[in-house]
Parts: sequence; C-alpha cells; structure tokens
Amino acid sequence: SRKQFVLEVLHPGRANVSKADLKEKLAKLYEVKDSNCIFVFKFRTHFGGGKSTGFGLIYDNLDAAKKYEPKYRLIRNGLATKVEKSRKQMKERKNRAKKIRGVKKTKAGDAGKKK
Repeated sequence: SRKQFVLEVLHPGRANVSKADLKEKLAKLYEVKDSNCIFVFKFRTHFGGGKSTGFGLIYDNLDAAKKYEPKYRLIRNGLATKVEKSRKQMKERKNRAKKIRGVKKTKAGDAGKKK
C-alpha cells in the first residue's frame, strides 16, 4: 500500500530544502504520477547545517493516503480542510463534559442536550 523511508538531504550553502521540492524530486525518482500521494515530515536540520534528516511515505493511490494518514497531515498537504471551531462551541462542549463522570464523558462532549 505504501513505501516508507528515511530521507537524508544534503544541502550545503542552503538553510533547508522545501518539502514541495522534495516531493517533486521523489515523484521523479519513484515515478509517481500524483505528487499528492507523497508525504514528507519530521525534518531536522543537523548541527552546522548542510544536512537534514526526515521521513517520507509514498502511497499507491490517493484513497490509501486518505485512509491511513492522520487528519493533520492531510490538512498540511491540502487534501483535507481544517474545521474551525468557535470559542463558544469549545466552551459549551467542555461544560457539557464537566457534568458527566466516567466513560460517558466523551459521548457527552460530542452530543448536545437532548430534551
């Protein structure tokens, strides 16, 4: 369903390499048709610069990527949209959850009052 690998990037004289550039290069290297199936993350620049290490995933198709990737990574790659919750919604959810103890707490936070 996917290829996963550790990426080591040498970039002497540059601060770092953009993820878009890396995705483009990986798409050519692995002959991937859709660069949205490529996810690169967890990049750390080594002390002194010139070298970064990170992690990469290449999925066979977009459906597999959407199925297995966490939501935040899909949002970063532009495959999903972030739902902006209003402050009032968050407070109401918190206060509903405060009234109930135990296992039922998570369900109480989700649903509104049923009268």
